[in-house]
Amino acid sequence: MLIKQQKRQKRHKKIRARIFGTKEKPRLCVFKSGKHVYAQLIDDEKGKTIASASDVDFKKIKEGKAKEIGKLIAKKAKDLKIEKAVFDRGGYKYHGKIKELADGAREGGLIF
Repeated sequence: MLIKQQKRQKRHKKIRARIFGTKEKPRLCVFKSGKHVYAQLIDDEKGKTIASASDVDFKKIKEGKAKEIGKLIAKKAKDLKIEKAVFDRGGYKYHGKIKELADGAREGGLIF
């Protein structure tokens, strides 16, 4: 019997088989730990992280951290002249913090 984390990793593996990030259209990868949320823009051709953001940067904000992370990663992408990205939800369901982060990134001007 698979535990929760193994099921998520299995879903993530299936997702990663289909999506790929380039320099012009990087992969927006999301990771949730027990306390924090992280987002990265990744160029899979070179295997490099282009930009990253996490809620560790927003210690004073209690609610809506994920949305702020989405806006921050979108701002960093605009600074690097990146308009589009491929959204990698990391095997998580598209609701809650993951949806908030995606909405924040869209509000910030990132298209996916």
